[in-house]
Amino acid sequence: MFERNKPVPELMITDLDRSLAFWVSCLGFTVAYQRPEDGFAYLDLDGAQVMLEQVDPKAGQWLTAPLSKPFGRGINLQIDVKAVAPVIRKLGEMGCPLFRECKDTWYRAESVEVGQREFIVQDPDGYLVRLVERLGERPAFSI
Repeated sequence: MFERNKPVPELMITDLDRSLAFWVSCLGFTVAYQRPEDGFAYLDLDGAQVMLEQVDPKAGQWLTAPLSKPFGRGINLQIDVKAVAPVIRKLGEMGCPLFRECKDTWYRAESVEVGQREFIVQDPDGYLVRLVERLGERPAFSI
């Protein structure tokens, strides 16, 4: 059994097969385990983990309001990858457009800036997924 992270987001989705095609085939996740009869899969990518659960009105799921697309409004999931270029290529081959083009960004964190090459893509239900390649740190400039 593998080690589970704290926390692990669970995303409500409309079609498990379509979501698995995106998360596994395009982004490179593996299925740690799944319960197809429940429309559920637990995914992992080098320690980044996410659960997918297909919406089922008869299952008593924890929904606070009716779902409407795009799902996940107000959240984006940042996921570290070794390199973003192969993922961008795979997304292009699969016909998945980027929500935000790839760029290098530096974020201040106290006395340093943390660099990351990042882009954003939407999964089939509209969740924003930001994939990040780490660029290292540099001293921050005073404001």
